[in-house]
Amino acid sequence: MNIGVDAAALGMANAVTSSSNDVNSGYWNPAGLVHLEDHQISLMHANYFANIAQYDYIAYANTIDNESAWGISLIRFGVDDILNTTELIDSQGNIDYNRISLFSTADYGFTFSYARKLQVPGFQYGVNAKIIHRIIGKFAGSWGFGFDAGLQFERNDWKFGLMLRDITTTYNVWSIDEAEYKKIADAIPGQNQELPESTEITAPKAQLGMSKKFIIHYDYSILAAANLNMQFTRTNDIISTDFVSIDPALGFEFGYTDLVFLRAGVGNFQNIQQIDNTEKVGFQPNIGLGFKYKGIQIDYALTNLGNQSASLYSNIFSVKVDLGLFRN
Repeated sequence: MNIGVDAAALGMANAVTSSSNDVNSGYWNPAGLVHLEDHQISLMHANYFANIAQYDYIAYANTIDNESAWGISLIRFGVDDILNTTELIDSQGNIDYNRISLFSTADYGFTFSYARKLQVPGFQYGVNAKIIHRIIGKFAGSWGFGFDAGLQFERNDWKFGLMLRDITTTYNVWSIDEAEYKKIADAIPGQNQELPESTEITAPKAQLGMSKKFIIHYDYSILAAANLNMQFTRTNDIISTDFVSIDPALGFEFGYTDLVFLRAGVGNFQNIQQIDNTEKVGFQPNIGLGFKYKGIQIDYALTNLGNQSASLYSNIFSVKVDLGLFRN
């Protein structure tokens, strides 16, 4: 749930907390759903870890009235067709390759979003209710539940946003099949003898953003956006204290007649310790392209989805469609 969605946002280094205003707002800031004029659908696919894992996303959102909107989304991140060799060797030491089976490990996130304008002009809020489901073949599975809350404010063409993730702390409770787990424990004598922890906790995080769109000679536009991504613990972010760690992000979108878009962003600023115990600041650049025509928008981003490491960058594609186009 922390990777991100929508190639347009990923190309801007995720600095869209204040400017998100479409179906993908259910992920970035649900308050932005009130800007919808009609119902929309969004799809995204990405390969992860040299095509080993698949990351997929689908979302739908619609207006309720002039003051409110709702949306739903589903995220799946998984690795499929993993070889299960726990029964490869029987109790007599015989190897039987027919005893190899396949399994998948996957995380699912289902989100329901609601947004509404406040009585104060320029203010809107949104909330998410999230259901998390994780599976590791027949070995174990878990269910979790959590909430997000978002706020947006606009004044004099400046936009501000606040997104609070997992505000109540999100808990995942695991159910472990002890019979299946025993096969893992018996595979390597003396290893994996104890069952793993049965509860996972996701602590609250906050994102504070601001943005402004500049119009140049009617046909050209530049959207400039900034985010402060905050975790309430000490990390290796460039701003780090015992109370909060802050990772800034900057994003830009150059548009031509609301038809073609060029995006760039930089984020994930980290203090990285070198082999000689010195530190340097690492960061993650991102670029992207977009094309929009008659309510259909196709976006592309070149970005390192996972982290600020030296791994290869990923090609991300997403599609957004205004479904009102298909009405008779």
